[in-house]
Amino acid sequence: MAINPHYHHTSDQLNEELIIIEAAKQNPERFAPLYNKYYKQIFNYLYQRMEDKDTAFDLTGQVFLKALTNLNNYQFKGVPFASWLYRIAYNEMMQMFRTLKDKRAVNADIGDLRFICEENEEPFFEEYIPVIKQLILELNSDDLHMVEMRFFEKRPFKEIAEILDITEVNAKVRMYRIIEKLKKSLSKLKM
Repeated sequence: MAINPHYHHTSDQLNEELIIIEAAKQNPERFAPLYNKYYKQIFNYLYQRMEDKDTAFDLTGQVFLKALTNLNNYQFKGVPFASWLYRIAYNEMMQMFRTLKDKRAVNADIGDLRFICEENEEPFFEEYIPVIKQLILELNSDDLHMVEMRFFEKRPFKEIAEILDITEVNAKVRMYRIIEKLKKSLSKLKM
C-alpha cells in the first residue's frame, strides 16, 4: 500500500512549520497560516465521519479554537502539526458521539476496500463490498479510526501513532490485530 504523500512531509517542511508554530505561540495572529493550511483537511476528516456538514463546520471551529488556546502546550515530535490537530479533532468528535449517541459514518470506495483484502491476503471480489463495510462498522471506535486512517487516508504509522498518542510499534501491532480480526470474520462469512 502506498502512503499518501499528502500526509508525508520533508524535514524542511516540518522545520518551516515549526517556525510558524513558534511565532504563533508568541503572537496568536500568526496562527492564520496554520489555520489556512489545515482547515480544509480537518473539516474533511470530520465531515467524512459524520456526514453532517453543519456539525462538521462547528466541530472544525472548535478544533482550531482549542488548538489556538492550547498552542503553548504543543510539543514538536517529528510529525506534521496536523497530527496534533487530528488528535484534537478525534477527541472532539468522540465527545460529540458520546454526548449525542450518534452513529459514525464510514465512507469508503472500492479501492479502499481492495486494500483491506490485499492486506488480509484475500482475493478481492465485488460481492465482498457490503460484507467488508459491515465488518468495518462493527469494529469498536478506536479500531474503526485506525482502519480509516491507515486504509482510507493512507497515513503512515508514525502519524497514526502521534494522532492516537501511542508508539509507532503499538500502532503496527494494533493494526495487525484489527486485520486479523477482519480476516477471521471474513473467513467465517465465506464458509
